[in-house]
Amino acid sequence: MKQKLFVFLFAALLLPVHAETIKFYADSMTGNASEKNGYTTLTGNAHIVTDTMEIFADSIELSGTDFRFITASGSIRGTNSESGMSFTCNKMTYDRDTKVATLEGNVTLNDPENGVTAQAQRIEYDDISHVAVMQISITLTQKDNTCTASYAIYRKDDQMLTLEGNPQVTQNTDTFRAQQIVLNLDTQEITLDGRVRGSVTVTKNGQGD
Repeated sequence: MKQKLFVFLFAALLLPVHAETIKFYADSMTGNASEKNGYTTLTGNAHIVTDTMEIFADSIELSGTDFRFITASGSIRGTNSESGMSFTCNKMTYDRDTKVATLEGNVTLNDPENGVTAQAQRIEYDDISHVAVMQISITLTQKDNTCTASYAIYRKDDQMLTLEGNPQVTQNTDTFRAQQIVLNLDTQEITLDGRVRGSVTVTKNGQGD
């Protein structure tokens, strides 16, 4: 039985006054620790922790100058300590310089702070602007909203959601469709643009059916 590796990698960042400690664990590892062109491939129960990200996967590779790029595959789950977001997917790349993560394959992205859960086949999340760009088979749920589309932009800080590509928003029993839908997830205000259609359920006060 392979002994599980426990490795600390100290990687200097581009700014000389700052450095980041990367911790990683796995059943096996290959690679080299060159500061400029090093690479490390972790296989089996791979687990990596940076200052802001924690990632679990079947395999994880670190590459590039100062191990700038992280690539993970297979049964991925992770959390971001700065945004509070968590995610699962089949494939992931993360650029530690630009702070952009690309998640692919049966992606689920959770924003527990705002009660938002999004599912799609591809989500690109910018950890500086806190904006998620979603593509293909999107379903986003929040409060009484169920939103579907083929393309969406979720702005976490503003709590704004823009839907395109046959978008639809269902709020309880009410349904809205248009070419573009913009939903304020905080106020629940909805804006429809282009080929607007929908249905609403109206109750009769003081009267029975």
